Amino acid sequence: MESTQREGGRERPITGSDARAAELAAERDRLAAELVAERERTALLADASDELLASLNLERCMDVTARLAARHLAEAAVVVVPRSGRGHPVAVCGPGGRVEHRVLLIDPAEVEGLAEAMRGFPPVPQRWIDSRDAPDWMTGITPEPPAAMLVIALPGHGVPAGALVLLRRSGPEAFSAGEELTIRLFAGRAGAALSAARLYAEQAAITATLMRELLPPGTHELDGVEMAARYRPSGDDDLVGGDFYDVYPADRADPEAESLVVLGDVCGKGLEAAVLTGKIRNTFRALLPMADDHRRVLELLNGTLLYGESTRFVTLVLVSARRQGAQVRLRMTSAGHAAPLIIRVDGTVETAATRGSLIGVLEEIETTTAEETLDPGDACLLYTDGITEAVGGPLGGEEFGEERLRAELARCGGMPPEALVERVHMLAAEWVGLGGHDDMAVIAITAPGRSRPGAAGGRERITA
Repeated sequence: MESTQREGGRERPITGSDARAAELAAERDRLAAELVAERERTALLADASDELLASLNLERCMDVTARLAARHLAEAAVVVVPRSGRGHPVAVCGPGGRVEHRVLLIDPAEVEGLAEAMRGFPPVPQRWIDSRDAPDWMTGITPEPPAAMLVIALPGHGVPAGALVLLRRSGPEAFSAGEELTIRLFAGRAGAALSAARLYAEQAAITATLMRELLPPGTHELDGVEMAARYRPSGDDDLVGGDFYDVYPADRADPEAESLVVLGDVCGKGLEAAVLTGKIRNTFRALLPMADDHRRVLELLNGTLLYGESTRFVTLVLVSARRQGAQVRLRMTSAGHAAPLIIRVDGTVETAATRGSLIGVLEEIETTTAEETLDPGDACLLYTDGITEAVGGPLGGEEFGEERLRAELARCGGMPPEALVERVHMLAAEWVGLGGHDDMAVIAITAPGRSRPGAAGGRERITA
C-alpha cells in the first residue's frame, strides 16, 4: 500500500526521500528530548549532591530529599526514616514546596512495599500502588487525592536509611527508562546522606552522654569553705582535655572530716587524654574512704596507671580543706605538679612546701605533704602548667612563667575566689592572644567572709 500525504488540498504519494526526512526529523526530536531530560536529570542530581552533602543534620537531609523529590519527581513526596524514640520521623512536602516534619506512630505494613524498604531489603522493581490503599496519615498531602503512589527504598551504608514515597495525581503511566534511572540515582544519593546523618546523630548523642561524665563539676561554698574554678580546653571546639579537677565534700556525719580538692594534668591533649582523665576521676571516687591519707591514695592510683594499658602519666595536687572557726585548715600534697600558691590578704605570695613524684611512671613514689592555715582574705591557688607555660607576650614567643604569675597575684590579695580565678584566666588569655595554648585549669580556695574596699588588690576580707 502506497503512503500519501495531503498537500494543497490534494494527496500525493510520499517518496522515499520524504520518508527518510521524516525519520530524521523524528530522530532529531527524540534526541533533543533525551538531551533535555539528561540535562534535567544532571541538574537534579547535582542539586541533590550539593545540598545533601552540605549537612550532617538528619532533619535537614530529610527536608532536602522531600523537597527535591516533590519538585522534580512527583507532585508530593514523603520521607520516612527508621523509628527513633516515640515513632517514625517523617518529612512531608506537598505541591507548594513547604516541608513539614512529624513524628508518627505508624505501621509501615499499611503501605505495600514500605515495610520492606524500612527493613533494608534488597531493592525490588518499582511499581505503582493504588492510592486508595493509602493509610490516613498520607491523606491530605495533595489538594486532590493522588491517583498513584510509588515506594522507593533509600539504601544506606549497611543499615536501612528509610523510604521515599512519591505521590502523583495523574494516572499510573509507566516511567520511562530515563525517569527510572533518575529515581534510582536520586534515591542512592539521598539514602547515603540520610544514613551518614543518622550515624552522626547517634555518635553525637553517645559522645554527649560520655562528655557529661568528663566535664568538670561546678564549684561553690562547700562545708564552710569558699571555692571557685575555671577550665579552658586547648581546642576551641573541645569540651574536655587533659586537665581536670574534682571536689569531694566532707562527710557531714564526721565533724573532723575534710573536703577533698583534686587538680590534675594528664600527659597529652584531646580525647585520648580525656579518656584517662575519666579513669582517674573514677578511681578517686573509689578511693574516697581513705582520702585523709594522701600518700596511700596516690600510691594506689600510681599502681592503677602503672599496670594499665595506657602509657600516659599524670601530675596531681591534692588539697584537704576543713573549716575551723574563721579559718580554713589545708593539707596539700603534690605529685609531680606545681605546688599551690598561698596569697595572703596583704598581697604576700607563698609557695606551699609540697612536692612529689609523677603518677604512672615509677613503681615507688615520693610525696611531701604541707599544711597551711587560711585566715579571712587569704587564698590558695591551684593551677596547671597551661597557665605558666602559655606562650605569647609582646613578641609572641615568651612563656607567661611562674614569676609573672606571682607578681600578678600579689595584686590580688583579698579577692573572692570567683574574681581570683577569672583574673588568672584573663591574664593567660591576654598573654597568648590568638595563639594556641594548652589546657588551662585554675581553682581558688578561700576562707569565707565579707569584703570591703581597702586591701591590696582593692578588697579586704573580714570574717562574717
